[in-house]
Amino acid sequence: MTLLETIHGPRDLDGLSKEQLVDLAAEVRAFLVAEISKTGGHLGPNLGVVEMTIAIHRIFDSPRDAIVFDTGHQSYVHKMLTGRQDFSRLRQTDGLAGYPQRRESEHDIVESSHASSSLSWADGISRAFEMTGQSDRNVIAVVGDGALTGGMTWEALNNISDDNNRRLIIVVNDNGRSYAPTIGGMARFLNTVRLRRSYKAAYISSREAFDHMGAPGRALFRGVRGGMHGFLSRFSNNEALYSNLDIKYIGPVDGHDMEAMLEALSQAKDYGAPVIVHTITQKGKGYDPAVQDVADQFHAVGVIDPETGEPTESAGAPSWTSVFADELLTLATGNPKLVAITAAMLRPTGLHKMAERFPERVHDVGIAEQHAVASAAGLAYGGLHPVVALYATFINRAFDQVLMDVALHKAGVTFVLDRAGVTGPDGPSHHGMWDLAILQVIPNIRLAAPRDSTRLREELAEAVLVDDGPTVLRFPKGSTGVEFDALERLSDGVDVLLRSKQQDVLIVTVGPMAGMGLEVAERLAAQGIGATVVDPRWVVPVPQSIIDLAGQHRIVVSLEDGIRVGGIGTRIRQDLREAGVDTAVTELGLPDEFLDHGTRAEILERVGLTPQHIARDVVAMVLGSKLPHARALPADAAADRSQTGTVPLQRAPRD
Repeated sequence: MTLLETIHGPRDLDGLSKEQLVDLAAEVRAFLVAEISKTGGHLGPNLGVVEMTIAIHRIFDSPRDAIVFDTGHQSYVHKMLTGRQDFSRLRQTDGLAGYPQRRESEHDIVESSHASSSLSWADGISRAFEMTGQSDRNVIAVVGDGALTGGMTWEALNNISDDNNRRLIIVVNDNGRSYAPTIGGMARFLNTVRLRRSYKAAYISSREAFDHMGAPGRALFRGVRGGMHGFLSRFSNNEALYSNLDIKYIGPVDGHDMEAMLEALSQAKDYGAPVIVHTITQKGKGYDPAVQDVADQFHAVGVIDPETGEPTESAGAPSWTSVFADELLTLATGNPKLVAITAAMLRPTGLHKMAERFPERVHDVGIAEQHAVASAAGLAYGGLHPVVALYATFINRAFDQVLMDVALHKAGVTFVLDRAGVTGPDGPSHHGMWDLAILQVIPNIRLAAPRDSTRLREELAEAVLVDDGPTVLRFPKGSTGVEFDALERLSDGVDVLLRSKQQDVLIVTVGPMAGMGLEVAERLAAQGIGATVVDPRWVVPVPQSIIDLAGQHRIVVSLEDGIRVGGIGTRIRQDLREAGVDTAVTELGLPDEFLDHGTRAEILERVGLTPQHIARDVVAMVLGSKLPHARALPADAAADRSQTGTVPLQRAPRD
């Protein structure tokens, strides 16, 4: 039996010697590579926190001591040490979540995987412990150095430093990277600490001196090591980083030195007040393919060959991200006023291509979405057109800035939201399902949802020409897939994808839901029900032709991969009523729930967004057995309809 197999909970670590803990760390790394290579997941970050996580669970008593991860993608080792070692279905339906999840374990506290919030959680938890007489309980926040670029972190530190009586330990996991190398003044400061020879030389020489004294000398070294850390920090001027925070600082500590980590955390625990433990780690530690990966050190991988690190899945159609990256570069080449901004996601959002060609025109602001958006408003005021590229889930964090800094000031800013809709394996906090409902309440905003790569290029080019307000372009995760050509483009830009002679159902599709809308129409035709399928392209404001077409049909079906509550279907229904059109609307989309992890297809099946389910319900609405009821056919038309079976459909020819 391996050491790892004997660990069923954190207290099983107590019986292991320090040498065995080092052996356990090696087993954990081998496990991570072997298992994540089969399922995909966040490999690099977890390889970097093995010793740190083992040391935290050895020194502290989870769940009595609360451990909060920022962000949760670095919690795989924590899961393994708290009794969860079945990684066979990691991030898949009925398998382990890729982030902490309360229903999995009492050891998981914060499920959100949006960075920079952990210190606010830790502040609140530690205050609650103090106020309820539980002053012997510790709170440990594990913060990646990328999180220090976020404003919430510094808001929390400001409040933590105001009350120094709480047992709060902040472990800074400093690997110089978030997804890619961490940016900003903070990152530059930490980088000098990591590389400063004075610290490293002093540490090595002091240890060697004590080693020459044999076992008594090594024991003495361990005893004075805490003081040595403080001395070396002052010697290298590192305490200047936190000098104004009035928080005890320990470090920098080699995050892969088990003994050093145990000693530093023991000192922090005994201090009895807020402490920052600054650890230096290496993302991808122990796995050469990850360490050698320049892009992101295997931050997140698909299924790979564990020996080489190479993907085992063959490449298919180009991804939405790559199409955007290429088109933005093309547009930027012809338009010197185009600039781009992202929040610690240069490569994941595709801005790296523009950054390589025009480095002075691409700005990575770190994990600071609010700053990114307000800064974009300033860039627009200065005569430029900023393109802010984020994951759809992260635009939630900057709503106020989109509303008050961009829209109110009629700033020409384009927001490109990657990973919109159901994203799949990363679970509730990463589904990009709220953007359509949240953003459409902003006055004069224009929202586009391309259905395929051709429309992505078209709509991006249209968006960056708008200079009197915000524009939004949103697209899903994965490959672009099939191209859907239009039968006709109406005067206001709406594409008619399919038309039948009988105008029973108007199906309004949002973005990539076009394929599903076409399949629903074909199923309806087999039941003698005629449908028109349209793609508005720009879904907000609702185009006038959608209003006109709705008046010509018996019922309208809107189909989107955002939440139904306040979604595009709701907007269409409201605009129809305002225009005096009484055609019923059924809004099909995602429920207002936090959707669990799984594949996109599994999640859509779970919530009833499949062609079979939709067609069945629409047939019932047309027949009058399910609400909302379709407008009734005139008697003569109904008699004519009874003589026919299937309905002929007209659609654009396929290449």
